Amino acid sequence: MLGSTEHVQAVLDDVATAPIPEAERALFAFVEKLNDASGDVCREDVERLKAEGWSDEAVYDAVSVCALFNFYNRWIDGTGVQGMAPEMYEKSAKRMAAGGYLPGPPVRSPPPSPSDDGDDDGESGR
Repeated sequence: MLGSTEHVQAVLDDVATAPIPEAERALFAFVEKLNDASGDVCREDVERLKAEGWSDEAVYDAVSVCALFNFYNRWIDGTGVQGMAPEMYEKSAKRMAAGGYLPGPPVRSPPPSPSDDGDDDGESGR
């Protein structure tokens, strides 16, 4: 789906009629139920996903992503964080379409300053 605005829009418009495999349709329906009525999710919902070929790990990942985005949305709304400009979303989408969600090389922390003695007591090492 990455790289195809029309494909993504079709899924967002109506997952039931979007041009996606049945396994993905089942996963999106599960996530929608989890998002809208999490208390109604039951073992049968998970078994349906497994019957479509999804592993326990994939179901766990889907639940985790749904939960994290719910947290992020509430945190952003509650703290007043402003959204990015539309061109930043486009830039991010192009990056993900080219390389997926994999991060770049790890960012290294700067070396400790000379006044840092390594203690966490807030005092310098003098």
